Amino acid sequence: MTATYTFDVFSSLDGYGSYGGDGDWGGYWGKQGPELLEHRRASFDTEHRMVFGATTFRQFVEMLAASTDESEVRDPWVDRMRSMPMTVVSSTLQGPLDWPDATVAGGDAVDVVTRLKQESDVPLRSHGSLSLNWALMAAGLVDRLQVTIFPVITGRTGTDPVLGGAGDFDLELLEHRTLDGDIQELVYRPTPHTPRG
Repeated sequence: MTATYTFDVFSSLDGYGSYGGDGDWGGYWGKQGPELLEHRRASFDTEHRMVFGATTFRQFVEMLAASTDESEVRDPWVDRMRSMPMTVVSSTLQGPLDWPDATVAGGDAVDVVTRLKQESDVPLRSHGSLSLNWALMAAGLVDRLQVTIFPVITGRTGTDPVLGGAGDFDLELLEHRTLDGDIQELVYRPTPHTPRG
């Protein structure tokens, strides 16, 4: 049986992720409420194998190293995610890694994740890692695209268009929920779009 793979990403309404910068603007920072935090924590109650690209992995390690126990970076779902086994797809990173159970897998991301999907007895999940997940979507390896949309527009300050390099996809809505009154979580099954004619 093949493990499912979920690409999980935070976004502003206009499609941007904000990683770093102001720290109180864009997706998540300063916008997360108790319902979202509990939902995120509960989503990690079942075991997963996390899959990150090198850039996202470095960002998490840097944010966690600079954080305190009281900071938003240490929200319980992040600690739970950090306790999961992790595969970092990278040709530049080398161990040891500042993560409890992380291994580096070199080579082509499509090949690495194809192998993981065949071998893993738990679901695979990635948070962020945009270019990695765009390549995996193009290869048909992403089973679930989970987009959490925060109630902001970041037309001037938005960085990293979360789906800007992903290609064309048809989406089948699998799940949707509203959290804390104005945060939308949408879960889709992506299928590469085939033009007519």
